[in-house]
Amino acid sequence: MTHPLHGPHRFKLGVFSANADGGLAITTVPERWRASWADNVAAARIAEEAGLDFFLPIARWKGFGGETRVREHSFETFTWAAGLAAVTSRIGLFMTVHVPLVHPVYAAKALATVDHISGGRAGLNIVCGWNPEEFAMFGAAPEERAYDRAAEWITIIERAYAAEEPFDFEGRYYRLKGVVSRPASIQRPRPVTMNAAFGPPGRDFAARHCDFLFSTFSEIADGHRHVEDMRARSAAVGREVGVYTVCHVVCRETQAEAEAYYRRYAVEMADHAAVEAHMAGKKAFAASHDAAAFDLYRQRFAGGAGSYPLIGTPERIAEEIAAIAAQGYAGAALSFVNYTAELPFFCARVLPLLRQAGLREG
Repeated sequence: MTHPLHGPHRFKLGVFSANADGGLAITTVPERWRASWADNVAAARIAEEAGLDFFLPIARWKGFGGETRVREHSFETFTWAAGLAAVTSRIGLFMTVHVPLVHPVYAAKALATVDHISGGRAGLNIVCGWNPEEFAMFGAAPEERAYDRAAEWITIIERAYAAEEPFDFEGRYYRLKGVVSRPASIQRPRPVTMNAAFGPPGRDFAARHCDFLFSTFSEIADGHRHVEDMRARSAAVGREVGVYTVCHVVCRETQAEAEAYYRRYAVEMADHAAVEAHMAGKKAFAASHDAAAFDLYRQRFAGGAGSYPLIGTPERIAEEIAAIAAQGYAGAALSFVNYTAELPFFCARVLPLLRQAGLREG
């Protein structure tokens, strides 16, 4: 089958971070996402039934503290994707992997396993990690030239799938003997890959090794420069890389209702200590956000980890998604305070408007 990210919809839509408690929201509201396994299965089935294109997890080993100990509870993404592959049939299922913490030979075997279970629906979100406290749990530390390691890592996986015989690999980071990995993935030369990066090293890596890049923006009108930057980087190496973004959603019947709820969960009932810890860590160690976001949009970090907010009526949200598409984006990963409670309304009311706008197939 064709992977859903190569499917017919002009603007792809997926669900982001349902594998972790709270999703992307850092809030104390009682209805906050608990991320049980049953919750994840239910959300994946809702998304698939509505025709959404992918389910994308975060990789989290340690939370950000605060009252909720947000994201401390999260499912490991290879086994999470394998479990969801067995109970779905059409939606794309990604794994998010910290390159320095997972050996490429293991990753090759695990990724291929999920691709076979899912019938060719697996995808790989390649991240290098930024949180020193998480790395310390593994006796490691984030690396200054992390994307150089990532280039070797994905090269080993691709060679493992393509090689007819065992091979040796001599690199700066990996020195391997007699590498073999069978079965190869169903998708060739390997499953769909993506990377989330704002800085030049990550974008250069994506240009050479990924099919898609996730990037953030502070305002929609500023989004096109990130798309143009990525098009130039990928064209320079003879490739074409699609650009996606991330948004957090509050969709309600009225604008006033949506804005009131956004203020309730992301301002009045934000887990302020966890927000501070998350923002401080991201600002110090990660190159994944527009710098302006840290100074201007604290509510966005409580609301959805600094991603762009889609807040309003179905009509307003459909208009903003169309504006994002007009900037050149190929799709968006979406988060909600409670996925199973909010996805049905979003899908029932927003998707028809996107079909009318020519962004989704009927």
